[in-house]
Amino acid sequence: MAQWFYEDQTEYTRIGMQVRELLHEERTPYQTIKIFDTVEYGRILVLDDVIQVTQHDEFVYHEMLTHVPLHTISNPEAVLVVGGGDGGMVREVSKHDTIKRVVLAEIDEAVIRRSIEFLPSISCALQDNPKLEICVGDAVDYVRKSVEEFDLIIVDSSDPVGIGEGLFSKDFYRNVYKALKPGGMVSVQGESPWLHRPLVKRICNDLKSIFPIGKMYCGNIPTYPSGVMAFPIGSKDADPAVPLRPALPGLKYYSSEIHKSAFVLPLHLQPEQMEDAEVNFFASWETLNRIKENETI
Repeated sequence: MAQWFYEDQTEYTRIGMQVRELLHEERTPYQTIKIFDTVEYGRILVLDDVIQVTQHDEFVYHEMLTHVPLHTISNPEAVLVVGGGDGGMVREVSKHDTIKRVVLAEIDEAVIRRSIEFLPSISCALQDNPKLEICVGDAVDYVRKSVEEFDLIIVDSSDPVGIGEGLFSKDFYRNVYKALKPGGMVSVQGESPWLHRPLVKRICNDLKSIFPIGKMYCGNIPTYPSGVMAFPIGSKDADPAVPLRPALPGLKYYSSEIHKSAFVLPLHLQPEQMEDAEVNFFASWETLNRIKENETI
């Protein structure tokens, strides 16, 4: 009988994948890690029963969150990746010749270790990378202590509940602004513009209130909720919608044309058209149960 993994993307919508094998499972102080080998999407990394990356479509997410800002900053040299323990962002950032320093701030060391073990095509830049510094700890604290240190900060966070909640706060974005050099940018994993509209609008409004330029672009990623991911972006100077140089060769999704078109949003998906409402984010039943357990301790 076929085995399946299901992710509840909302309380009323789920996605399922047929599984060949559960390759690894462990519970860390922060979350439950599972790595499956699936029939159609290859190996997938799952945290608290929420899909983080799949071998089949991860390149879209990682290319769009890195190359859009890196092609619009005049001379990027230092990048901070918040979260992103699977290594995909580090892999893409490291492709740029101007980059001299990449810092990965990941709270859960096990995510890094298991990604190296089971997802080598994604985590390949986490080893033998002279540009890379790995900081295992709270990225909120790391950002708060940084001043004009980075050209780009990439917020590759998990969902805005539990350990990821602080990475979606306005105070965090203020500290991001201070941690950026003049001309710096921040690009943010902004959830689904279809299913998480009040949250997307709040993120965009927060960035616009802090940065001289705040915009949003989108990418199509089949395994993320609704298949569309919002990427809010804040800039101290340059327009992030205008690439300054040709696209790097050898990429699979990003191009100069995709860069420009990603900012052309349907009316319904423009932040200005989204609802002002309380943010009630459903992550997963596993996450909700963990939060309840912590509250009883």
